[in-house]
Parts: sequence; structure tokens; C-alpha cells
Amino acid sequence: MLIPESSLIVSCQAPVDSPLFEPKMIAAMAKASINQGAKGIRINTPDHVKEVRKELPNTPIIGLWKQDYSGYDIYITPCYQDAVAITEAGADIIAIDGTLRQRPGGEKLADLIDNIHQKLGRLVMADVDTIESAIASAKAGADFVGTTLYGYTKETENFNPPGFSLLEEMSQKLKVPIIAEGGISTPENAKKALEYGAYSVVVGTAITGIDLKVKAFQAMFK
Repeated sequence: MLIPESSLIVSCQAPVDSPLFEPKMIAAMAKASINQGAKGIRINTPDHVKEVRKELPNTPIIGLWKQDYSGYDIYITPCYQDAVAITEAGADIIAIDGTLRQRPGGEKLADLIDNIHQKLGRLVMADVDTIESAIASAKAGADFVGTTLYGYTKETENFNPPGFSLLEEMSQKLKVPIIAEGGISTPENAKKALEYGAYSVVVGTAITGIDLKVKAFQAMFK
């Protein structure tokens, strides 16, 4: 596996209206994370992946492309063409939406995963929201399954991440490595995720989410 077991993966992302959205800024955050011991980076957009790859030629990159397709809720690397762009930018693992929601053009989850494997030669991380989508993603051939979308879909909107209950159930029913992602806000959360069966843990906002963290603090001064 490109990602070591029991390791930290840092999601280096920023809002599109933030000065941190500049590729060089994202790459700087990624490099700082690796310098402090992170073993992998999760990056959105081809431009950002390309810049991070330039700065970190030997670091495992989980790449994705958040795309809005009219009429569809799915947005994390929804289509094969999006996966192609992320691959060409330099990602080692392609993160895709692994939920049971419909995809643009009627593309099937299993076909998308197979094409990424066979045509692009890349591993796949399926971001899921429920145990049903987790099982479906594993059966479709995903190399990793992440709890990323727990709390962010209509099926799970009444729940708040981190999805430890989902993580525990996934660890009992899946044979593929499980990545805990979403709402991991403290080192204690990360440790708990490993205890619940996570192969590795992704931390984003708690480390790199400057805009959101400042906004949360500033709200207390109003």
C-alpha cells in the first residue's frame, strides 16, 4: 500500500475565495505537513495536485476534483474524465464519491473504479456515507473506503461527523482498508479512529482550515 498503516494523512484544501487557495499555498501546507511526519496528503483540483507533486515528488497523494454537475448531488470526482485530469496532475490514489447516488451520464460506480484501475493504473479511495455504500464500494473494487461523506448527504444529514459508529461497522464488515475522514478535530479523535478499526486517518480543517477556524473564533466576538 502507498499509505502506511496507522498513519496521518493531511487534507490540504481551502475555500475558493481564500488567498490560501493558491496552488503554491496549498503546496506549502502540504510540505509543512510532511515535514512534521504526515505520511500522505489529500488534495483537491488538478492545479493543486500538480503543484504539490512538484514540491513533494515522493509523497503519496490522494487526489480528487470537486465538480458541480447540474442536477446531481455527487461532487467528489464524479466522472472518469475528472479522474483522468487528477491522474495526469500526479495523484497516486484517486478519491471518488462512493455513495449510491446517481452519476452524470449514467456512469456506474464499478465501471468508474475499473477504468481508473485498468486505464489509469491508479488506486481508488471511495468516499462513503453509509454502510450500504461502503459495502457497495468494496464490492465494486475500491482499494480504500473512507467515512468522508458521513453527515454530508441527505441520508446522513441528521448525523454529525466523526462517524465512529459507521467506522466500527465498516471495520467489522469490510476487508479493504478503511480510512477515517471527516470531523477528526483532535489527536484524541484520531487515536479513537484507529481503535475503531481505521487503517489510517485523514485530518483536514483541524490542521489546515485557517479560514473556517478563524471564522468560528470571530463569531464569539459578535
